[in-house]
Amino acid sequence: MELLEYLQDNTPVNDNFIPRKCMLPQSGYINLYGARGTGKSALVLNHIKQFDKKNILYIDMDDPNLLFNPLQELQQYIKQNDIKLLILDHFDNKDIKLPKVDNLIVVSREPCDMMNFNSIGLLPLDYEEFLAFENHIVQTNAFTHFLKSGALPMMAKVHKSHQSILKQFIQSRFDIQELKLFVILAEHHTEHLSINQIYSFAKEKFKISKDWLYTAIKSFQLEGLIYFIDDISKKGGKKLIIYDTAVAKYLTFKHSFMMQFDSTIAMTLIKQNKHFETLGIHGYVTDDFTLVIPAPFDSEEGIWAKSQKKFSIYKRHGIKKVMIITVANQYEFNIENIVFEALPFYEWSITDEI
Repeated sequence: MELLEYLQDNTPVNDNFIPRKCMLPQSGYINLYGARGTGKSALVLNHIKQFDKKNILYIDMDDPNLLFNPLQELQQYIKQNDIKLLILDHFDNKDIKLPKVDNLIVVSREPCDMMNFNSIGLLPLDYEEFLAFENHIVQTNAFTHFLKSGALPMMAKVHKSHQSILKQFIQSRFDIQELKLFVILAEHHTEHLSINQIYSFAKEKFKISKDWLYTAIKSFQLEGLIYFIDDISKKGGKKLIIYDTAVAKYLTFKHSFMMQFDSTIAMTLIKQNKHFETLGIHGYVTDDFTLVIPAPFDSEEGIWAKSQKKFSIYKRHGIKKVMIITVANQYEFNIENIVFEALPFYEWSITDEI
């Protein structure tokens, strides 16, 4: 009981919270899940400010005080102290018996898939959310910072020392075996490949079992650290996208600006809850047969010439519109019945019609 009293009296406070698009319901059983670093704890701590502190119990399951003090008296404490809302943060034990309480928030990396829970996923910042963190007035400057710092909330306000903060984040959130695998994945970020190929690359660098790798890859996918995008033009390998460009770039020196720009577009489509596939190396195709092409610096004349050469591919796959995503250029033209429209990323990413 003493530990539970201490935890209730010392609930962490987040005074610098910047609102997110993700909203938590006022009551019920909730599973807030998402990849490490996406801001889940901050969102929950801000959410509980609206409740009476005497009826809230926040427990960080990573708290070292719990190592030798299991929560055997939790149910009794909830009843005796009239706890109405219980928060279990950094929850990763799906076998634990959850106590009975009026309202419960379970915060985890992967969705817990528990009955009667409202599952809510939290992704990294989209560009519109990032702007709320950003002090720049000029959109192009803000976009440059977005590419450099990535989409994790802790990085959004940082204009210096990105490397040291990312180092601290990586070392505190990944064990050594996970980190080795994540480095391999970063080296093949935006490439088309199979999990078996990943295993081949990994076993050349460190001792690893196929079973462990397949389990780790599945876990990374469930958490939202990585995504594999299907290709409509061929079977086999899928395009690998890592959830944050800054993290991926920190883990390997091989990343180009084009890789960052490409993956940022893919993650924008994911955050917009769009179903899409790749069309080989030509871009991303959404369900309404819009082809989204990363072309940060291409001129209208250059895109027109490239599109003439690729037009038969577009027609073969039923493309109805081509969206060209640029850094600053904007233009529009038609080739036969297909509309080609170019927009800067900072305009395209915050429109409803992606």
